[in-house]
Amino acid sequence: MSIAHGIRLLGVLGAGQMGTGIALVSALRAKVPVLIHDRSQDQISKGFSLIDKLLAKDVSKGRLQQSEADEARSRLRVVDSVDAMRDVDMVIEAVTENLDLKRTLFRGFAEKLRPDAILATNTSSISITKIAAAVIPDGKTAASEEGKASSGRVVGLHFFNPVPVMKLVELISAVQTSKDTLDRARAFAEACGKEVATSQDVPGFVSNALLMPFINEAIICLEKGVATRDDIDKTFRLGMNHPMGPLQLADFIGLDTCLSIQQTLYNGTSDSKYRPSVLLERMVDAEWLGRKSGKGFYEYKDE
Repeated sequence: MSIAHGIRLLGVLGAGQMGTGIALVSALRAKVPVLIHDRSQDQISKGFSLIDKLLAKDVSKGRLQQSEADEARSRLRVVDSVDAMRDVDMVIEAVTENLDLKRTLFRGFAEKLRPDAILATNTSSISITKIAAAVIPDGKTAASEEGKASSGRVVGLHFFNPVPVMKLVELISAVQTSKDTLDRARAFAEACGKEVATSQDVPGFVSNALLMPFINEAIICLEKGVATRDDIDKTFRLGMNHPMGPLQLADFIGLDTCLSIQQTLYNGTSDSKYRPSVLLERMVDAEWLGRKSGKGFYEYKDE
């Protein structure tokens, strides 16, 4: 039986599509006040515009009462720095997939937030264990009580895009993560209305260790001329009953994100089966990143 999550105030770092989605389900489903920080005011504006659009759509479809939407919206507040999150019970980081950046951010969390706050990352592929190692206080060792306590509160909480729609959260334990942290993180994800699947801390976890090689192989098929873009996607939509084909899905995820995860898999295992497709690399070089850039394997004139 899961213990109560005990999250009375949540911090979310990053106001992109993932960060705002996590903030919305936390405020709407778990009914927790949320502090959101992003260095980009433009990103904050875009994120809150999306939140307002999603809430209005749910009200118009009869899935929410206007009062429920208003209450959820009132629980969301923008703050101008991580320092303003010092009283949160948990922070969820949802920024770019870059290990050095995440390690820097988590060291800052450990220094500025309460010593009992859960430090969660929404990474989809980066080692939670490496991130957790960054929070050990200066002058302390990983085996010391202070080192164990600090790194033990780091956990992976991988929400899926789009967060308000997708039912799954992948829960990943670092080598250091304590059982209490895992139990509370699971309970919080469930309070957000999500189903939880657990994974060991291996490159890509369960989801991307399987999904990204699948997408990469589809790109290699296109690169080699095995089939056209449309026929590759049609095969999986109509033959395997996938909601969208692998090339369309890659565009939706973002080709830069796909490449970054594939490189993490390749570098983390040294296994040639994870080598990124040359075509994928060239498309990212050209900044053909999919839906978010207006062009990927498909064109998106309205994006």
